[in-house]
Amino acid sequence: MARVAIVLGSGSDRPVYREAAGVLDELGVDHERRIISAHRTPDLLREYVTQAQEAGTRVFIAVAGMSAALPGVIASHTVLPVIGVPVASSSPVLGLDALLSMVQMPPGIPVATVAMNGGRNAALLAVQILAAGDRELEGKLRGHREAMREKVLRQDEELRSEP
Repeated sequence: MARVAIVLGSGSDRPVYREAAGVLDELGVDHERRIISAHRTPDLLREYVTQAQEAGTRVFIAVAGMSAALPGVIASHTVLPVIGVPVASSSPVLGLDALLSMVQMPPGIPVATVAMNGGRNAALLAVQILAAGDRELEGKLRGHREAMREKVLRQDEELRSEP
């Protein structure tokens, strides 16, 4: 059972997906990934969301650029949390279209949205959601935060030691 499902709108979203998958791997959270387009394969998307939910998925991460309908469409098919990750593009609006389409969902169909290309934070948010009912996972998340703190302290010490 994959507790987190990561859905990419297209293959070009893979670098952002890898950031999220790396965090989930590091914290030992089962996840699966798919490329399913909200516009080009809408029936497959609806079917996948339904099946994933029935199989035990608890959180969806949707990685999408351009018009970025993917997170909203997923959210329309589930009551489980959906985290949108807008992907920066080379278009004239540089991904702002993706960001705005995620944060401006209609009332009643929320999508949590992280920063542009924020796969890492999307995964951490998914883990926080899961950790609300899982003490072991909460401990792993606390350990992850402690490791980040220690890294900053080491970097500070190195900087202060420079001539």
